[in-house]
Amino acid sequence: MVTLSILFIVIFLPVFFHLKSKSDEKEIAMQRCIEECKNAMIRGVDLSNGPCLLNPIPGLKDWVCDVAHNPRQPVDNLPENQCSSFREGKAKHFVEIDTACNLIRVY
Repeated sequence: MVTLSILFIVIFLPVFFHLKSKSDEKEIAMQRCIEECKNAMIRGVDLSNGPCLLNPIPGLKDWVCDVAHNPRQPVDNLPENQCSSFREGKAKHFVEIDTACNLIRVY
């Protein structure tokens, strides 16, 4: 029985930590994206065309930060307003925020 318990811990503990780290990664990506958006606004960056702000998000190579309109507008679908790392498959996830730095969605 002890061997079965140890086997369970050895197998499922890494899975638990992997899932936890992915959840933490998502939270960090959202925080950094919103923070960068607010900093861009302070610097006077025009967000009206829905630019890519972080490509990738520093320290999170699988994540990008993209500005879009809510609801979406045609300008949001233009390739030059989307993060190239995501379009090219280098990043697998994105945080999408509106022009006021509010979260739209996370993928």
